[in-house]
Amino acid sequence: MNTGRPSIALPAIDIDALCRAFPLARRRHACGQHLFRAGQPFRAIHLVHEGSFKVSDLTEDGREKVAAFKMKHELVGVDAIGLADYVSDAVALEDSETWALPYPAVLKAAADIPGLQEQIHAALAAEIRFDHAWMLLLATLAAEPRVAAFLIDLAARQARLGMSASHFVLRMTRLDMASFLALKHETVSRVLGRLVDMRYIDVRRREVHLLDIDGLRAMAQAA
Repeated sequence: MNTGRPSIALPAIDIDALCRAFPLARRRHACGQHLFRAGQPFRAIHLVHEGSFKVSDLTEDGREKVAAFKMKHELVGVDAIGLADYVSDAVALEDSETWALPYPAVLKAAADIPGLQEQIHAALAAEIRFDHAWMLLLATLAAEPRVAAFLIDLAARQARLGMSASHFVLRMTRLDMASFLALKHETVSRVLGRLVDMRYIDVRRREVHLLDIDGLRAMAQAA
């Protein structure tokens, strides 16, 4: 889907091949549990196996700023590569599971498996491009296009997982969505209400139905 931002399909990492090359730990995380906290020693990047996570930073005045929402097959902790400590918090938005990929040891272990190291590099690069594309979008779009692009992006990510692109549950709160989109909570609620009135979407608490994806796409592309 063209939302006015690059549509980036994240390359899959062959976990089975990686497990044969290197002992990996699969971990469970209850809803609300931290995967890691800013300031903890950086030891691994994490591949989401099931569920979803919120990644956030603290502003200078102590407020939380949501930087990303990570879903199945996506990497968490990439922004700490090259640093001694994690620079953000990652919290499970639902009961979730991850694979811990010790870094850079996992790259060395994958070097002897044809194509596996390239898969990891490609996935890391795609994550960086994905986050950068959102930064550009948030810097250039008004409130309504931001919300429309956010919903279309979630739909595209759902579709890549083989799930419905038109019916899904928002795992994040409205406050988290507003923080990510750099909008006020009231603005997000107002825009969602307008989208309902326009019959572009239907919202029941956190359950969302996309009724007019073409209309949402046109709104997302608006300057």
